[in-house]
Amino acid sequence: MQAQERKQPIAGKPPVVNIKKPQSFTLANGLTVMIVENHKLPKVTFNLTIDNPPFAEGNKKGMDELCSNLIGNGSKKISKEDFNEEIDFMGATIDFSSSSAHASSLSKFSKRTLELLAYGALDPDFTQEELDKEKAKLIEGLRSQEKSVSAIAGRMVNALSFGKNHPSGEFITEESLANITLEDIIKNYSNNFVPQNAYLAIVGDIKYEEIKPVVEQLFGSWKKTNSPKTIYPDPVNVPTTQINFIDVPNAVQSEISVVNTYNLRMNHKDFFPAVIASYILGGGFNSYLNMNLREAHGWTYGASTNIGAGKYVTNIRSASAVKNNVTDSAVVEFIKEIKKIRTEKVTTEQLNNAKAGYIGRFVMKAEKPESVARYALNTKTEDLPDDFYENYIKTINAVTKEDVLAAANKYFLLDNSRIIIVGKGKEVIPGLEKLNIPIFYFDKYGNPVEKPKFQ
Repeated sequence: MQAQERKQPIAGKPPVVNIKKPQSFTLANGLTVMIVENHKLPKVTFNLTIDNPPFAEGNKKGMDELCSNLIGNGSKKISKEDFNEEIDFMGATIDFSSSSAHASSLSKFSKRTLELLAYGALDPDFTQEELDKEKAKLIEGLRSQEKSVSAIAGRMVNALSFGKNHPSGEFITEESLANITLEDIIKNYSNNFVPQNAYLAIVGDIKYEEIKPVVEQLFGSWKKTNSPKTIYPDPVNVPTTQINFIDVPNAVQSEISVVNTYNLRMNHKDFFPAVIASYILGGGFNSYLNMNLREAHGWTYGASTNIGAGKYVTNIRSASAVKNNVTDSAVVEFIKEIKKIRTEKVTTEQLNNAKAGYIGRFVMKAEKPESVARYALNTKTEDLPDDFYENYIKTINAVTKEDVLAAANKYFLLDNSRIIIVGKGKEVIPGLEKLNIPIFYFDKYGNPVEKPKFQ
């Protein structure tokens, strides 16, 4: 009996998604509050986000991460033990970072949950003892990744593409951690955990008129701080394609990353064409890169493309871990597939599948409280049109093959790419040299070095 050909189901009509709009008000200190009532379930979520621009930490890199780890480890208004005990009793969750706080609870505990979030976020109790503990954890993590090829690759992709002095290119070292004092943590918090760039999104079984005075009472005394903000020059892509090689003698695989930097805002007309192009290139199992490197050649468990977007400079990274002996061949195939997305229109099937994937994920998430909060926040912080998410499905469906091709040419800058490879130089450099692509060598901290010499 002849096997029937499998065909992907034809997508039906796109669903209509009703995204609730928040009721908003702004405190005198600048905090913007967005409240979305949803009485389907007896739950409430609180999301406090501080939308600060990125900043470099220099020889004290790790200060902001330590600040993140320390917020929530006790407050001047309630002990760490009592805080955790009360959270457990209510069955609530509360998390903090140096630029956010998140909480969720049953609606009957909503007022107390918000109080505890405010205590932890606005009156943290930083101590030397807790700082020493968190430093020790970070140092232990750094040492455990000392010979990790994937960890080195993740660090070097950012360091080389953005620059080591750029906020997105800095990385933590034991030396930078040693420079950080308790006073640095307190100063970092005071300068950056500020209300004028802050948004509090409240979603769930709550009434606007009841929660508004509670927010005003808890957050009204949060003081503005006018801290100076540094403007950093955008990183520049290399003038011609080059290989940046980092030798790790113990590597059993090569980590390959093809990277460009650029600016792509969510409110730009290129946003949806670019993310769809990225998905077709390396975003799904049937993507160009995965079907080539994994399915056709069997060189890897997977190949992917990740595209960034937002207010600040970001990058696109196509990456995979491959066997040592095919590193040079994999580079050729990366280039081949990126050239393809830049020179050939995608098929109708590829375009429709990519659209259906994005629409499906959007529909699944759109009703969730955390998504409603994020959409409300994005609309404010990314300067999006008020109807951006209402028109999300329509905008995706309007993307054409020509749009995808144009976006791929604009953002996948193959002729100005860094091909960053972390691997065993002794085994892979001879093959790479035959590609006639300039090779520059770096150590695992991004410092230029001479070509390694092998016995």
